[in-house]
Amino acid sequence: MKFALLAQEPANVNKSVDLESLYQMLLDGGPLMIPIALCSVIALAFMVERWTNLRSSTIGSRRFASDLTTIYSKEGADTAIQLCESSKTPLSRILHASISRRNEPFLEMEKVVEDTGTREVQRLSAGLRPLVVVAMITPLLGLLGTVWGMIGAFTNIAVQDGLGKPEMLAGGISQALITTAAGLAIAIPTQAAYYYFRSRIDRFARLAEDTHQSLLIVSAKASA
Repeated sequence: MKFALLAQEPANVNKSVDLESLYQMLLDGGPLMIPIALCSVIALAFMVERWTNLRSSTIGSRRFASDLTTIYSKEGADTAIQLCESSKTPLSRILHASISRRNEPFLEMEKVVEDTGTREVQRLSAGLRPLVVVAMITPLLGLLGTVWGMIGAFTNIAVQDGLGKPEMLAGGISQALITTAAGLAIAIPTQAAYYYFRSRIDRFARLAEDTHQSLLIVSAKASA
């Protein structure tokens, strides 16, 4: 009977442990959890905004580029220009510059298309800057919170004569590390989202360049 009670004791001890809630853990992180939480809101807002504004239907799809090249080849420049004007996407504006200036000297036409493409890519990339800032700042805020918490933990030990009482130091360190964990938990997905959206913009730039080259080939065949 005695051995049975001893065997059940660890389970009863585990059940009696009161685990802190996530909300309580965030409160234990201290005042620096406020800017970290604010960074998470900013990151989420710009992720949603970039997800919406970097869709193929918004910036220009590969299907549109293919249709435009076919129309330019079969129906001529005027119809292709009308299609670009009706689309009103970054891709259509770049290709509109390519078609509308087809009769100008090659270097001048290339300069206009390049400037238009650079302007459109910069406009698409502007929304990624807040993600870069959040990904850089939140780990630093977390580290600052950890250092601040460690200072507080050691100060409490010194003031309360806690030398030889590791539980006092362990509790302070546990609370101090919450800010580092929170900062990394926000910075990692934010950084991943930045590279994902960056790859979308890079694919858009390659699509615009490839389509422009295809339009030049069609124009050269038409002039021959």
